[in-house]
Amino acid sequence: MIEGVKTKLLKLIPDERGRLMEILREDDEMFERFGQVYMTTTYPSVVKAWHYHHKQSDNVTCVKGMIKLVLHDPREGSSTKGQTEEYYIGEHRPMLVHIPTYVYHGWKGISDTEALIINMVTQPYDYKNPDEHRRPWDDPEIGYDWSRKFF
Repeated sequence: MIEGVKTKLLKLIPDERGRLMEILREDDEMFERFGQVYMTTTYPSVVKAWHYHHKQSDNVTCVKGMIKLVLHDPREGSSTKGQTEEYYIGEHRPMLVHIPTYVYHGWKGISDTEALIINMVTQPYDYKNPDEHRRPWDDPEIGYDWSRKFF
């Protein structure tokens, strides 16, 4: 696992009214602080990548549909420098992934329907000076192949 990344399998609690799923609690090991919570969606087969943050950590989960969340560690001095990891998360595998600062991340919608992603970040978005450092989804330096993999 990439240094500083933490995961938490999420438990669904169903009853005759519906279901409940806790995502992030202040007593979780991965909780740092609250900045803001936002929702984003991704259409099937669309890739949203790559970016990292200097100040903010992300806590990403997918609550509808499925995504392939991919992380890449470019950090000098990290024991996992150069490592890339995939996480398949969503309604069929409820999971929260904590992404530390300076780790590139992105995802691809892999379900037949629009995926709904919740991100709980440690810093509020700064409209005047965004903490987003981007690279193209097909950046050759990262070298990740977003095409569908058949096993």
